[in-house]
Amino acid sequence: MSLSGDLCLGNVERIVERLGLVEQLADDGGPLRTLTSPMVPDGSVGSQRVWRREGGCDLVYVGLTVPMIGLDSHMLFAFTPPGSPVPHFTLDSVAGGGEEDRAEFAFHLDLIPQMDLGAHLGYLDHCFGPLTELLERGEAIEGLTPAKLSPRQYAVMSSWMFVHRADESAFRAIAEIVDAYRDHWFGLVESGVPEALLDGVSTEALAERDRRNRAIVFDPAVDPVWGRVARLLGDEQAEAVRAVLATPLP
Repeated sequence: MSLSGDLCLGNVERIVERLGLVEQLADDGGPLRTLTSPMVPDGSVGSQRVWRREGGCDLVYVGLTVPMIGLDSHMLFAFTPPGSPVPHFTLDSVAGGGEEDRAEFAFHLDLIPQMDLGAHLGYLDHCFGPLTELLERGEAIEGLTPAKLSPRQYAVMSSWMFVHRADESAFRAIAEIVDAYRDHWFGLVESGVPEALLDGVSTEALAERDRRNRAIVFDPAVDPVWGRVARLLGDEQAEAVRAVLATPLP
């Protein structure tokens, strides 16, 4: 397995096992969606996979590997149920460059808040405060360079988003930070957010905020990656992949 694939898929495995999620398979028993591209007419370029637990979390994975353009991209989003105040967890790991020497890496790690952090200090401190030391430790890793994201992208995620380009040594070193973010998220999923920190915000309001936030996070006008995905997969396939991420499952 590639270095970028190992980081993402290793976390997929841990989340599925820890939370008891069950994969939703296609009729042929394979991944929910096998992805193809005009660039590779005789085979697939990746897959979209979905795991669920009734009344629990949904996990969506998207992998794209196209050696001819030096792309090896792996992304997971672990979504908490609509109406839950527990943040979502996301990890994106990408390798670019030649087949033999993948010298360029990029990654994105975050917990996506379900409440307005500027208006709910207790929620902020409980869900995100423990990430501060981890983020500072991660930012100090040698070999990282800042990724170019727009202010809008930062605004709809969190201030604890750990997102950089990296050389191979730095990319290997971030695994410790990824594990710590994930384990903190496990604790929130399993223990929940204390009622006193919700400041009376209703389940219905949380679900509506999540619906609106996900529509923005995965909006092609906000995240230019969807334009690149459309060029690789075609508009119809790219939109089908995006819709699974943007729309909370019933």
